[in-house]
Amino acid sequence: MKPEEMAELFGRLADDKKAGDIVVMNLEGLTDIADYFVITSGTSERHVRTIADGIREGVKEKKIRPAVTEGYNQGRWVILDFQSVIVHIFLGPLRELYDLESLWIEAKKYRIKQENKDIEVGDE
Repeated sequence: MKPEEMAELFGRLADDKKAGDIVVMNLEGLTDIADYFVITSGTSERHVRTIADGIREGVKEKKIRPAVTEGYNQGRWVILDFQSVIVHIFLGPLRELYDLESLWIEAKKYRIKQENKDIEVGDE
C-alpha cells in the first residue's frame, strides 16, 4: 500500500472513532522523518487510546502494523509509527501546545471532515 493510501486509511479509521480535526500532512521532500503525518485529537485519555486501537485493529487484516507505538499507556499523545506514515493522536490541549502543523508550514495539508466523510484539500 502506498504511503498516501495509508495516510487516507488511517484518517478514515480515526474518523470512525470520532477523532477530532483530522489533518493529513504530505511531508514528501521536506523531511526524512516520514512521507506523511496524520494528526488528530481525542477528548480524553480513553478516547485517545480508543482512536489508536481503532487504527491498529482496522489495518490488522491487511497485515499493517506500527513499527513503534509510543505514549499509549498515558493516553495523552499516542504516536503510531508506520515508518512512511506517522499518526499523532493528541489530547486536545497538548495538540495546541505542540502545534505540529506549524513545524512544516510549507507541507500540503488536507482535512478529513467528519460530517460528510469528504476530504477538503488545500493549504491550511
